[in-house]
Amino acid sequence: MVEQLRSKADEATIPVIIGDMATTVAPGKFTLVYLVYNTLSNLLTQAEQVECFRNAARHLTPGGRFAIELGVPDLRRLPPGQTAAVWRSDPGYVNLGTYDVLRQQVVSHHFSFDKPGQARLFRSSHRYIWPAELDLMAQLAGFELESRHADWSGGEFTAESSSHVSVYRLPPIQ
Repeated sequence: MVEQLRSKADEATIPVIIGDMATTVAPGKFTLVYLVYNTLSNLLTQAEQVECFRNAARHLTPGGRFAIELGVPDLRRLPPGQTAAVWRSDPGYVNLGTYDVLRQQVVSHHFSFDKPGQARLFRSSHRYIWPAELDLMAQLAGFELESRHADWSGGEFTAESSSHVSVYRLPPIQ
C-alpha cells in the first residue's frame, strides 16, 4: 500500500508511519483520526480494540473526532447451531463466514474461481463489535458519541442497518 501511495505522493507530502494502530505513536496532534472499512475489527481482542480508542485519543486535539466505519454483525443469517453462512455468491466468487460467537470472531473465507478447476482462497480474521460495545470502548477512552449513521451519506441508522459510521468526539478544553 505504501508503494502505491508513493506512486502518487512523496514522503514530504504524505508521511507514512508503519505500525500497530493500537500502540504506534505518530508525531503531532490532529483534529481527525479515522478507521474505515471494518479496520477496527482487524484487532482480534477487545483489549486491543479499547487500546486503539485510547491511542486515537492520544493523537487528537481537544474537540477532535474519531470516525469509525464498521459492519453490523448479521447473526440472524446464522441458523441456530450453525457456525457458517454464505455472505455472497457471484459467478467466480464465494464469500463464506465462519463464526465463533463466544469470542465475537469471524473468519471470512474468500474463494475465487479464475480458471476451470482452479480456486484461490484468501482468509481474513475479524472481531466484530456491536455498536453499544463500541460506545463503551469510546467512553473508556474519554470520547462522547457525536453521531451515528448507516452510511457515509448520512442515512438513518436503524436495527436493519448492515453498517454504520460512528463519530466520537473528545470534549473540548473548558
